[in-house]
Amino acid sequence: MARIVIETTINGRAREIAVKPNQTLLEYLRDELHLTGAVEGCGVGVCGSCTVLVDGRPVSSCLTLATNVEGREVTTIEGLSRGGQLDLVQQAFLEYQAFQCGYCTPGMIMAVKGLLAEFSAQAPTEAQIRDYLSGNICRCGTYAEVLQAVQSLVGRLAPAGSPG
Repeated sequence: MARIVIETTINGRAREIAVKPNQTLLEYLRDELHLTGAVEGCGVGVCGSCTVLVDGRPVSSCLTLATNVEGREVTTIEGLSRGGQLDLVQQAFLEYQAFQCGYCTPGMIMAVKGLLAEFSAQAPTEAQIRDYLSGNICRCGTYAEVLQAVQSLVGRLAPAGSPG
């Protein structure tokens, strides 16, 4: 099958990649780049376990064609830590034990990164957090711990004068 060459940035590194026309971003990340943090849970964009950021917004990589990231910036769970330091969201998930089996954790963390970016000007309410993360399913039921982790971040990152 012929491949299409596109330019994109993945985890801060500019790349020229050759992708199959029907290849999903998830397939490319896992099979070609061996970035296995995003996982396929449902394959239809319902569970959130394949969530990555494209231009800072969470997307289901199982539904996104790799060709659609032409000229865009992709961030996976592997791209969050810098110099051996965990990202604040990763650290909060550890502090609040917001995971059990870990299958949903990378996608959940990436969704939280998107949430915090979207609500950077105003702290989200508990209802907004729950709504935003409703597309990420945790079979182990760690929702309370995830909520606590996110609320701890909102408290640390909230702009001066905003609730949270």
